[in-house]
Parts: sequence; structure tokens; C-alpha cells
Amino acid sequence: MHGLDERPLETCAGEPGGGRCRHGTWWPPRTPPAKRPQTPLLGSATVTSRKSFGSDNHAPAHDAVLRMMTQANEGDTHAYGDDPWTERVSHDLCDLSGARAAYFVFNGTAANILGLSLMLRPYEAVICTETAHLNVDECGAAERLLGSKLLTVSTPDGKLTPELVATRLGGRHDEHRAQPRAVCITQVTELGTCYSLAELRSLGEFCRSQDLRLYIDGARLSNAVDYLDCTVADIAAEADVLSFGGTKNGAVAAEAVLVMAADLLDPVPFQRKQLLQLASKMRFLAAQFAGLLENQTWLQNAAQSNAMARRLAEGLREVPGVFVRQAVQANAVFADLDPRITGPLQHDWGFYVWDEQRNTVRLMAAFDTTAGDVDSFLADVREASGSRV
Repeated sequence: MHGLDERPLETCAGEPGGGRCRHGTWWPPRTPPAKRPQTPLLGSATVTSRKSFGSDNHAPAHDAVLRMMTQANEGDTHAYGDDPWTERVSHDLCDLSGARAAYFVFNGTAANILGLSLMLRPYEAVICTETAHLNVDECGAAERLLGSKLLTVSTPDGKLTPELVATRLGGRHDEHRAQPRAVCITQVTELGTCYSLAELRSLGEFCRSQDLRLYIDGARLSNAVDYLDCTVADIAAEADVLSFGGTKNGAVAAEAVLVMAADLLDPVPFQRKQLLQLASKMRFLAAQFAGLLENQTWLQNAAQSNAMARRLAEGLREVPGVFVRQAVQANAVFADLDPRITGPLQHDWGFYVWDEQRNTVRLMAAFDTTAGDVDSFLADVREASGSRV
């Protein structure tokens, strides 16, 4: 679930009640209070001592990832993936997922565009939800780089079903219409919900029956594995291609594209190069996954962030006037807050307003979020709302 993460610094005039909007800026413009501890870095950048609930991207890198990157930094080796680190970690990812091949890229948008590029010709379209990261948060990358139209579907929980996909299959074989060819789903969704294994099987069977390819955006795939108590291979089995996210789960900047369908393998090296994702020092991307794979750190990280989101949701439900809107099935909590307390809370805590009309905020836990972080935030919510719960 990528979701709406860091936003460009734009002025959000008219933000009701003040506070920080989903673009991450203040309206009316204000200066954070001096009491907020800050450590200056280069230029105007700051690191806050209080845990951010704005995004799992705000978290630091996991120690295991940094340690493996340091080990990978010893000596010389061949470039562009022709190195022992890339070979070993790619093999490990294939063993974990059942994939035929694994390829490393720098970020989630790149993973999505590379994965979809293997499935599509320029006149072919992708069916996805309106809230899909592919549709909302990738700056039209699919349209510009692939020339592919996105056929979006409105859903209440961020999930597609065969019935919903079927609504966008009109106009097939009509030369005047973009031709549906791929279905893109997100696991975990941008609304923090998970597809069950039964739902994935149903979608996979439908896509195969309709000659559609299935791509899974797995930026938070680890969180889904923890929630479903399954394996990566269980989820990957229905996909033609999927991504396996690292950055939101403790990596510095690394995602893996896992190719399941044998007939899609040949173009991958060329597509990755054309899409600017062939890293010369590939070993450092592979090393990040080596750190996550060691001792199942990837799964432990996901379990921690999921558990902290559940703790946060349980605490919020006890505060009068707070409504938790979506099922909490991963590391995201969507809650309706009184806009009169949102602004004051954002003086000291990082989080974004997701839906300005409903006053819904999104709160994200990360692998390093602690019970103390959650309890401190909840205490401030209760104080701001005047609750004595």
C-alpha cells in the first residue's frame, strides 16, 4: 500500500480549520513550536525526535540493511548486477516467492512501471482502483512512459473484484478504444486493507479466463504476509509479475520486481535499462534485501508495524468522537478526527489529512514504531479532545 505519502510543498489555501493537509503543508502557514526537539542537518532539513506517523517512508533504515551494505562495500566487483551479491539475493527471492527471476530497482513507481511494461503494448490499458498508487501518486508515469491508459474503478475498500473488473471490459476489439490487458492491484491496498488468498485466487482465475495479465503492487507485501499468516509464494502464485517492497520496510532505496510468467522474462533486462533502472553498483540494492532476508527481518519488521497499527486503532476507538474508518489489516490507520484537534496535534506529531471533507487522517506505523510512541500519541489525542479515557 503505498497510499498518499510525501507530497510536494504546495500552498493549500482554504484548508478547513487549519492544520496540515494531505500535501504535508500548513494552512494557514505557521512555524512549528520551539518545544519540538529538532536536530539540524544540511540546509533546512530536520530530523524530529518524536516518531512520525506520516509514512513508513519517514523511518530510518534497519541496522541489518546498513550492515549488509557496509559488507557489500568491501572490495571491487563487476557492475550492472554481474556480482555475487545480486546473484545470491536474486536466487533467495525466487526461492521465497516461487518467481522465475528477480530484478532490483530503485523505488516503487519504477517497480510498477517496469512490471507493467512487460505486459502491455502502447494501445493497451490497465484496470486499477481510483485510489491505486499507480493512478494517484505516480505523476502519470504509466501514461507518459508506457503510453497506457488507466481504466479506474471506484471501490469502498481499495480492492478490486472480478465483478468490478468486468465493468471496464467494454469495447474490446474496438479499434477506437484502449484495450484492457492488465489488472493492477495493491497488496496491501492504499486504504490499509488486504486481499485474502481466496480473493486473490478469484481474481487470478478471472484474469486468466479473460486473457488479462495480473500485476500486484507489493510495496507493503510483507505486511500482507504477516496479516494473512501466509507465505510470499501464496500471494505471488496468482500474479504474472509483482513487486516486493523494501523501502517501506527498512531498506534505504530498493524494490524487487518478481517475474512469475515465463513468457515475460526475455524483455526484462532491456525494459529495465530503458526505464533507467539498471543500477551500475547493483550489489548495494541487493545487499539491502540481503539484510531484510537475514533471519526473516522483513517479516519481523512487518509484524511490528502491523502490531503498532492495531494498538493505535484500539486506543483511538476508545476516544469519544474518533471513528476508525477502514479495517486495520496492516500498518495503516484511517481515522476521523475533529478538525479542531487535528491542527494542534500536528504541532507535535507528523501525520497527514487523507480526506478533507470527512476530516479523515492517515496514521502509519513503521518497523521501528514502539508501544511508547503509540501511547504518547494517544495521550495527546485524549488531551486535545478533552477525553479522560
